[in-house]
Amino acid sequence: MRLHVNIDHVATLRNARGTTYPDPVEAARVCLEAGAHGITAHLREDRRHIRDADVEQLRAMLSATFNLEMAATDEMVAIACRVHPDTVTLVPERREERTTEGGLEVVNASPKLRAHVAALQAATIKVSLFVAPEIAQIEASRALGVEQIELHTGEYAHALGDPKTLQRELDRLAVAARYGHELGLEIAAGHGLTTRNAAALVAIPEIIELNIGHSVIADAVFAGLAGAVRSLLAAIALGRAHR
Repeated sequence: MRLHVNIDHVATLRNARGTTYPDPVEAARVCLEAGAHGITAHLREDRRHIRDADVEQLRAMLSATFNLEMAATDEMVAIACRVHPDTVTLVPERREERTTEGGLEVVNASPKLRAHVAALQAATIKVSLFVAPEIAQIEASRALGVEQIELHTGEYAHALGDPKTLQRELDRLAVAARYGHELGLEIAAGHGLTTRNAAALVAIPEIIELNIGHSVIADAVFAGLAGAVRSLLAAIALGRAHR
């Protein structure tokens, strides 16, 4: 099982104050040193967190897998073909949403989606589609010739605390993963995953990659908060010592 850490919300925190820190590129380095297998970043059309310069710097720095999430647009495909991430994950995107909601519509997609996939593959970039765990969407993804799908785990994540719904959604993901694997697709999963709900997905053998971001950054606030305070107190003490 591969873990790819999404570092978008490090950039969200940086952008909230218009500073140069915390640096998402440095966050990527820390995640990899901690054992992550790859880094995911979503370059949104409104640039609300990750920016073009971040993508350039991540590509220059990363020797591990770099997965660039993006909308299926001419602008984004052009950026990907220039920067050349290892993987591009095409996701649905709406300006008013807080985060990506639902999977990409592949069954009824316009011919542009096929053209975008073809352009990325021509640039020797692995293409993944972020889709709902539905048989029709998986079949349509396979028909486009992509190498990977990432199953949207939002409904499963939101069901925590409701055992019946949780099991139903877990079973749904298991069926979708098995079917996609049988079609020859590589299976990833992500959205809303945390330390509380990710472990159950590991039991689904066809899922070989998890993309997790928000909860990693949220947990880091507490896992590293005491250390940050201690570091600041030490810096203050050092300053006093040199008065």
